[in-house]
This record gives sequence, C-alpha cells and structure tokens, in this order.
Amino acid sequence: MQAQQAYLDYGAATPVAPEVLAAMLPYFSERFYNPSAPYALAREVHADLESARATLAHLLGARPGQITLTAGATEANNLAFACVDGPVLTDAAEHESVLACARSREHVLVGVGSDGRTSARAVQEALDPSTQLVSIELANGEVGAIQPVREIAVVVAAERARRLEAGEHTPLYLHTDASQAALTHAINVSSLGADLVTLSAAKIYGPKQVGLLWSSDDVRLRPLVRGGGQEGGVRSGTENVAGVVGFSRALELACANRKREAARLAGLRNSLQRQLEAAFPSLVVSGPKRDKLRLPGLLHVSFSGLDAARLVIALERRGVSVGTGSACAASRMQVSHVLRAMGVPDEVARGSLRITLGVPTTQEQVDYAAAQITEVVRQESERVGVSL
Repeated sequence: MQAQQAYLDYGAATPVAPEVLAAMLPYFSERFYNPSAPYALAREVHADLESARATLAHLLGARPGQITLTAGATEANNLAFACVDGPVLTDAAEHESVLACARSREHVLVGVGSDGRTSARAVQEALDPSTQLVSIELANGEVGAIQPVREIAVVVAAERARRLEAGEHTPLYLHTDASQAALTHAINVSSLGADLVTLSAAKIYGPKQVGLLWSSDDVRLRPLVRGGGQEGGVRSGTENVAGVVGFSRALELACANRKREAARLAGLRNSLQRQLEAAFPSLVVSGPKRDKLRLPGLLHVSFSGLDAARLVIALERRGVSVGTGSACAASRMQVSHVLRAMGVPDEVARGSLRITLGVPTTQEQVDYAAAQITEVVRQESERVGVSL
C-alpha cells in the first residue's frame, strides 16, 4: 500500500458527496415505498420525487414538466435522438453515446479544430434542409474543450426561421450533453438556447446511473422504455427515488460552490501543467490554450513515443490514478477518436494521459502526482530510447 495516494480521474467517476448520501439514505430503508402505489406512504414518497424534480428544474431555469428522469446520460442522449427519425448532425469528437446514436441513421460529422472545438460556421455549412437534430456537447470530456453551443443555437434558430418562411415542415432541434460541464459551468436552458439538454448525476458527486433530459415544449419525446407509463409515458419503470433525490442535492451543491470550485480547480490544473512542462519541454498539451475555453479541472497531456497503458500501470503502483481518455474508450485501449479528429498523430495519441482533478484534490496530491508522473515518464522514455 502506497503511503500517498492521488486519485486524478474524476472525469470518469466522482464519489457521492456526504450530503448527497445523507439525503438518499432514507429511501433505501424507511421511505422505500413505490411512488406509483396508491396509499398514503407511497404518495408521500411520490411527493418527495416530484420535489426533487422541481429542484432540478429550478436550478436549470426550467419547469418540472420538462424534466425526464433517466438512468444516466447515455440513456438521456439516446432519448434525445429518438425524438427524430431523419438525418442528424454532430461533431467528430463527441462522446461515444452520441456518436453511436448518430451512426445508427443518416448523419453528418463536422470537424473540430486542433484545439478540439468545432464552430458555429462549421455547423452552418454542414446543415441541409433535411437535418432534424444537431447534437454538440457543451464540454468535451477528454480534452476539456468548451463548445460554442450558444453560437450554434443562433445558427439552428436561423435555419428554423428560414424553413418556416419557406413553408418547409422538417423539424430541427439542438441537443447538448452538458454532463461534463455542470460542476463548473452554469447550466441555464434558456441562455444555452438548446431544445434538449442532458445531465448526469455521476459527474457532480451524485449517484451513478441517474440522469435527466430536459426538453423544450416544442419537442415531442418518443419512449425508448415502455411499460407502466411513468415519466409521462416517456420512460416507464419504477422511479429511482433515492437516486433522483441525490441528484437534486448534488446539483444544489454544484450550483452553490461552482465559482469557487472552478477557480480552485483551474489553479491546481495550471500548477500541474507548469510542473510537467518544466520537466518535459516537448510535452504536448491538448485542448484550448485559453483557460476560459477549457474545463478547469482537466489536463490532457501526451508523451510522444510512449505507451499510455504502461504509464497508467506504473503510476497505479505509485498510488496515482489517471485515465487515458474517456472511461468508455479507455477500457478498449484504442487510439482516441477525439485526438484523431483533432489531427493528433497516432504516435503522440498513444502516449496520452487524461488527468482530471476533483473536489477532494489538494495541492499536495498535485505535487505528488507531478513528481511520480515525471519519474515514470523518464524511466519509460529511457527504456524505449525516446528523448523527451
């Protein structure tokens, strides 16, 4: 057992915050009732569920009836795509859950720049009169790029207006997965300008397998899960009351601490980046260069010519846990589709680490991780004969 530990993969998983766990616990024991049952005890639990939904809606600037509760962001993304049956448009660096939905039908992938960001102009040029859904995440979970969703919303609105004036009846909606951004960026559905917004409790120190899809009044959702008619018939199945209560508490905490935590994480991230750049002049840092355009707690670095899998294993032995990309892609140990979309050469991409800091991260842990990464990379570069 290592004397020191530094878990730096919060982009993959966050612990449930103590306040969130405390809010959830009663629903595993004395308040275990099925909220769809007709008796008083169950009706009380149903009221708690709806109170949590109302809290989530309020924090997003929405109405409770616009919130569909799901088993995580992946289901919410699938539900968003299910509201249309025609061509869709997304960017080549999206999360796999969005890309998989897009590939299941006629689709267009717009490119991203070397910083991982797409542009409103690229979306505008790729739109055609048959496009029914545009899906662009608010923040990329691998390199931290903040996407210009508000600018893209203007483009989508203009195309909708053109269709209306031309007498065309093809619908067009904008969806954004805001899961990775919710801890450090304000998520207000009105200011975003999207028609559909995905959030995940698991990214904000809430329970896993709990999420939501906000949809505007103009969107008609189509059920993926059929059964007893819960969630207005859109998402059947006994409601996860404990999970939703935890989600609402987690989002309350995120909103209350957002500005302070974003600044703290940015300071820690920048400290880690400076230490690694000082040790390795050829270090490749992927994502936007300006802090305002990238997630504050994420640092994506590449060591050209090295094998990231070996680095992760060596660091684990020293008590440092980091990722190689999104957890979904990392589990397959493939070269990142995000980095390929950004034009990063494979020999660079294969030596990439995604380091994500979180609420429990301290400066001491950052310094320890920097020292261990430096030593491991130097040992590995000597082993394979690569100069860094």
